[in-house]
Amino acid sequence: MTPDQLCVFCAIIAGTEPATIINRWPDAIAIVPRHPVTTGHLLVIPTVHVRDALQDPTVTGTCMSRAAQLARHACNLITSVGSPATQTVFHLHIHIVPRHSGDGLALPWHRPLLSPLGGA
Repeated sequence: MTPDQLCVFCAIIAGTEPATIINRWPDAIAIVPRHPVTTGHLLVIPTVHVRDALQDPTVTGTCMSRAAQLARHACNLITSVGSPATQTVFHLHIHIVPRHSGDGLALPWHRPLLSPLGGA
């Protein structure tokens, strides 16, 4: 089997897996994730199977452009590359996570930033 035959996002794009589709373009779709972390949390997914943001910079740029079209006000636009970076579905996707002051949503990198010299 090819990666796109095993991929849940490819199945959503093909219409064989359920999803709440918010927007559809010729090159991407926007869906509500199964477990949104905030109201308005969306995923923007290219319609071609691309493993991650590094595999095809052109597709990544198009996907980010589509995410920017949907994003409103303060938000995080997030994509991950590889398991160590918390990628769990190996099909490029951009999270649009709406934010507001005091929302209490913690991102996973809350340790002290490193100085340019490598210290804390």
